[in-house]
Amino acid sequence: MIRARRIGVTALAVLAMVGASPGWAEAQQASDIRPLERAAGGGDGLPADWSITGEGAARKLVWRSDERVPMGDARVEFYAGDRLLGRPAPAKDGRTFRLGLDGVPLDSPQDLQVRAAGRRLDAPEPTSGGPRSAAPVPQRLPANQVDPGKPGAYRTVTGEYGLDPVRLPGFPQPVEMKAVVVAPKGAQGRRPLALFLHGRHSTCYTPQGETGGEWPCPAGTKPIPSHRGYLRDQRLLASQGYVTVSISANGINGQDWNAEDGGAQARSSLVRQHLARWAGWSAHPGTAPAAVRKAPRADLSRVLLVGHSRGGEGVNRAAMDSLYPPPAPQDGYRGPVRWRVRGTVLIGPTIFGQNPVPDVPSMTILPGCDGDVSDLQGEVYVDGTRQVSRGAALHSAVYMVGANHNYFNSEWTPGQAVAPADDDFWHDEEEPDPVCSPGTRTRLTADQQHRAGATYIAAAARLFVAGDDRVRPLLDGSGRRAPSADPARVLTHAVGARRGAGFLPDGKVTVSGGRLCSAVHPSSATACLASETAGTSPHFARWETDREPGRRAVALRWSAAGSPVRVRPDRSLSLTGAKALALRVIVPPNSTGTRLDVSVTDTAGRHRTLGRVQVDGLPGSNRTASYWAREVRVPIGADDVAAVDLRHVASLELTPRTRSGRAWLMDAWAWRPGTAQVREAPLARVDVGRLTVEEGDSGERTYRVPVEVSGRGDGQVRLFVTDPATDRVTHRLVTVRPGAHDIDVPVKVLGNTRYGDDVTHNVFVKAVRSSVVGSHLGGVTAKNDDPVPTLGMTPVADRVTEGKPLKWRVTLSTPADVEVGGMLAVVPVTDGRELSSKDVDPAWLRDATGASPDPERPLSQVEGLSLWVSVPAGESSTEVTVPTRKDTVAEPAESVRLRLADDSGEPVPGGPVVTGTVVDAS
Repeated sequence: MIRARRIGVTALAVLAMVGASPGWAEAQQASDIRPLERAAGGGDGLPADWSITGEGAARKLVWRSDERVPMGDARVEFYAGDRLLGRPAPAKDGRTFRLGLDGVPLDSPQDLQVRAAGRRLDAPEPTSGGPRSAAPVPQRLPANQVDPGKPGAYRTVTGEYGLDPVRLPGFPQPVEMKAVVVAPKGAQGRRPLALFLHGRHSTCYTPQGETGGEWPCPAGTKPIPSHRGYLRDQRLLASQGYVTVSISANGINGQDWNAEDGGAQARSSLVRQHLARWAGWSAHPGTAPAAVRKAPRADLSRVLLVGHSRGGEGVNRAAMDSLYPPPAPQDGYRGPVRWRVRGTVLIGPTIFGQNPVPDVPSMTILPGCDGDVSDLQGEVYVDGTRQVSRGAALHSAVYMVGANHNYFNSEWTPGQAVAPADDDFWHDEEEPDPVCSPGTRTRLTADQQHRAGATYIAAAARLFVAGDDRVRPLLDGSGRRAPSADPARVLTHAVGARRGAGFLPDGKVTVSGGRLCSAVHPSSATACLASETAGTSPHFARWETDREPGRRAVALRWSAAGSPVRVRPDRSLSLTGAKALALRVIVPPNSTGTRLDVSVTDTAGRHRTLGRVQVDGLPGSNRTASYWAREVRVPIGADDVAAVDLRHVASLELTPRTRSGRAWLMDAWAWRPGTAQVREAPLARVDVGRLTVEEGDSGERTYRVPVEVSGRGDGQVRLFVTDPATDRVTHRLVTVRPGAHDIDVPVKVLGNTRYGDDVTHNVFVKAVRSSVVGSHLGGVTAKNDDPVPTLGMTPVADRVTEGKPLKWRVTLSTPADVEVGGMLAVVPVTDGRELSSKDVDPAWLRDATGASPDPERPLSQVEGLSLWVSVPAGESSTEVTVPTRKDTVAEPAESVRLRLADDSGEPVPGGPVVTGTVVDAS
């Protein structure tokens, strides 16, 4: 079927109504393409601002924003409803995004969406569902006995170094080796080293205030010095005796759009390149740059890595790679590891692979008003470490009410940055956000936010590197505050450290009185949060699939006090020696006073109520991820030990004591104070690669997804396999051993001589036990190696009386396995008079262009008028029609001329050009 479509003049394109598998995006230069707008009356038209361009292997699904999309850390993703199509490549204009198409049908193109960290970019955010008045401010917590935000005794010295750039696998341009050093002046002995890595931001700017994401920076522009944005944090640490270095990563930011892992491995390589230089300079000070020679020698056995946004994912990978080396072909550093990472600080981080390092302590700052990584997926650095390894490392989440994404970096902060900068939280001037709009009681100023961030970075350094247990209550959910961070309201919870047996999330669990809910399937009846919920949860941040076993919580809902919810694991647990039972409980944002009695029952049936907890919700709106678990504890005393057998606890009961409410139990643990000694376990490491093959002309060939298992010891991962024909994802648990081929995913490729699309078989993995995952996503891609069929046109009715339709048959030289077609541009006639806007059916014209027949003008001058040609898969022809209108005006013959055109509006060489003529009926 052929229909006219309203499309920008230069967006004339070959059609293939197909989507894309996750992870594949192809680059295309920016153009002046205009959006394909929805046809009047719907039908199968694409939504506004979408189009399909290109021909053959260059076909792209294109979205163009009305405004420039700021270069940020969250990935831009295309969806069809809840189905991930893929991650598009950005054009240089900052507005156009293109995704290569490779064979997954777009069943409902009207459902196309653009998202970043779960937030819609192509449609306004809903403005209902949040509080209309100011959100409640959490109560101020008691002060901790030690405040790490106070400056230390040392004066500081600052300098910079620049080394020869390095080449990293998969990046065509070399990456800079630049850094700013801030160190304690006059400090004796070797000092611990803190390395900072900034996130993904615009790379270049002009004196006129324009920014871009190119690398190297074009002539007339300067690099944005994002690495200088942590100087205040560096000065605080340096005053306390740390050598600090903040490194530049513009060269990665300008090239990481095409990296399957978003650049995580490249950032790890860059971090380790710098650490290797520091190890060499520490051993041979005379070889160091001047900025390093002014600093005390660095102690590379005591390293803290601090990463912001994608820099957070980069330093997590660097910590992993330092313990469990990555496969050589993908690594940009292959030298010895002459350092030890004692901990990581992750600020508003991404974690696309959901692959945290379980045996390296971490602190993750979750900004409550993050408008970039708005789903606060960094919570996975905490939740994703549970029971994967030994569990001794503390993993802390620090929820900072009122903080945005950018203001932790002064070079991303308006009024402080040398380049243009902005507030990343998105605003609606007509309806300000009650939590995050500037001027609300909960929103922090830039200086307040940066001061609070510096204080908690220093807290992590003091706990992870210096081993000062007195700062642990600031990070582990004990409910203490650092006065230096005032007036920020900072809330924490944690897993690991000296927590013992847990009731969730692993193993078989029976729930009565409530329900075991799914954390990652928003449209399912089993979802923890329904899709229409105002706001989201960091605990339920989506990964590569919307159905994922093992990520769950216990949902409670009650309309009267006194009905217990019982959680019974498949085996009894021991609380012996615990000082308290710690629970992480979510309640709805802006709620207060939810009270729960906490009880346990032993295997003999003896029951004991340990105490009552009160849980308050976070300030939240429909634009925030505020369904976040508060840590609460009930003490375990001598009377409790006498009343029940704490060595054999069979179940946990939560009994609501408020009239009505909702809550979600994330987990519950035996808790003891103190910081455990961390020893890295011998874990297996899994890296998934991608194999690209030609489909061939005949026969069936079997290929295997390249998977490398390294590291030490046996482990267990969950393997997910995507069927490219149905998009269905299956999964299974796999035990892996270094050097063995435990993950075997055969892929059958059928050869043929019919034009089709590339077929991508994706697999991805997640650590479950005694394992880590480096490259989590890969697969096999079978490339189409057959040419696009040529298109021809023959007349069916190319000379008609007015009121009858002009018709042509569009044919393909050979049938194809996908829908193929193109655009026929209406061009001026070369002989005689041209059909006008009043000579065709006015409803057809409105459907095609949204335009009125008036004023009368030649069809070739009606903006956006083109005919969309579509030959269905497996067929070889279709018809194109131009309906004409009968009038009473006597006039000579009039014609319309159609020409096959490419997406730039230029004629396709050798393509058909046809003319249709209309004569008076008399």
